[in-house]
Amino acid sequence: MTSVPTPIPSRTQFVLEGIRHRILTGRLTPGQALVETELAAQFGVSKTPVREALKTLAGTGLVVMSQYKGVTVRMVDADMARDVYDVRLLLEPEALRRSVRRGARLDAAGEALRRADAAADAAERSLANREFHRALYLPCGNPLLGRMLDEVRDQAALVSAVAWAAEPSWEREAAEHREILRLALEGQADGAAGALHAHIASFVERAFPAPEPPGEDGRA
Repeated sequence: MTSVPTPIPSRTQFVLEGIRHRILTGRLTPGQALVETELAAQFGVSKTPVREALKTLAGTGLVVMSQYKGVTVRMVDADMARDVYDVRLLLEPEALRRSVRRGARLDAAGEALRRADAAADAAERSLANREFHRALYLPCGNPLLGRMLDEVRDQAALVSAVAWAAEPSWEREAAEHREILRLALEGQADGAAGALHAHIASFVERAFPAPEPPGEDGRA
C-alpha cells in the first residue's frame, strides 16, 4: 500500500518558501549561518516551523546541518556543480523528449520565458529560469522522473545563482531557451532534447570548467 505524504503545516511551508527564496536569489549566500532564533524573529513564528523548514531544505540539498557548525547555506564548488549537472544531463533531455512525443502542452514554458525577459532583477530571472525547465520536464508522463528532477532543482538553481553572480550569461542562455522551446513546439523531440543537453552541458563547462589534464612531464 502506498503511503500518503504528510502535509507540511502552513507556517512551516511559509518559512520554507521564504528561506528557499532568499537562498536562490542570493540574499542568503553559500556558507552563511542560518540561526533559528533570528529566522523565527524575521518570519514572525516560533522556532519549531523554522527547525522543520531547515530539515526539509537539508533534504533537498540547499542547506547543510552540522553538529559543530549548526545550519549553513550549502557551499557550491566545481565538484558539487558537476555532480548536480551530471544528473540533469542524464535525466532532463530524456524527460523533454517524452514530453514532446506525447504532445504535452508547453504553455507554461513560454510564459516562463516571457517572465524572464520582463524580469526586473536577477532574482526574478532565476525563478523564471527554474520554472522554464520544470515546465519542459514535468509533463513527461512519468511522475517519478519528474520528482527525481525536482529533487535536484534547488541545487541546480543554487549553482546557477553562484555562477551568474560571478559572470552573468543570461542573454546567451535565454536565446538557447527560445531555441529549445521552438524545437519542442514543432514536435522535434530529438532535436529539442539535443539542444537542451547542449544547453545544460555548455553552462556547467563555462561556469565550472574541468581541470586541465597534466602534461607529459606531469605538470598541469
